[in-house]
Amino acid sequence: MAETKKTALLVLSGGMDSTTMLYDYRDKIAAAVNFSYGSNHNARERECARLHCARLGVEFIEIDLDFMGRYFESSLLRGADAIPDGHYADENMRSTVVPFRNGIMLSIAAGLAESRGLTEVMLANHGGDHTIYPDCRPAFIEAMNAAIEAGTFADVHLDAPYTDLTKGQIAARGAALGLDYSTTYSCYKGGEKHCGKCGTCIERREALAAAGLPDPTEYTA
Repeated sequence: MAETKKTALLVLSGGMDSTTMLYDYRDKIAAAVNFSYGSNHNARERECARLHCARLGVEFIEIDLDFMGRYFESSLLRGADAIPDGHYADENMRSTVVPFRNGIMLSIAAGLAESRGLTEVMLANHGGDHTIYPDCRPAFIEAMNAAIEAGTFADVHLDAPYTDLTKGQIAARGAALGLDYSTTYSCYKGGEKHCGKCGTCIERREALAAAGLPDPTEYTA
């Protein structure tokens, strides 16, 4: 029987959600793209993304967006000490927003997909992102999908199947797939060990607990 042609390009950070999506939709993902934009945790996430693509035999594309680190304003681009502690729902976490980050990445991903004859771009945004990050919300996904479809000859479209899921639900899916979350990275401070106090670390802990999973992460606090 002939192998089914793979149709999708995944935006893969190396964090819990996009790595879960890589395994969840591996049968249709032909390639994954990782963007380095100057955040504290880019390098450690990229190592994880590269590892999982190698394991699954998925083409791994690395793109440098260093201009964002130079010209955009976000605590995520200003070193570990600039990252506030606290939950995502806290007002101070708004400082970690990188303006229109997903819009920029998805525009490039759409061009990559069309260049490779692929028809889907996949993004692993989820319900927990909606409070703080405007470029993760359903309205943005719908608008970006319309722009991608209108702006490509091949009718490339955006697929974001985790948009309405919680991070705990995503973690449960990953566990069912046998994914070892110790081989993913989340901490916004970018240290060798997760800080345990920033919004992403707290969310990571809560997601694993909600999924009923032991937490394999090494935290400093």
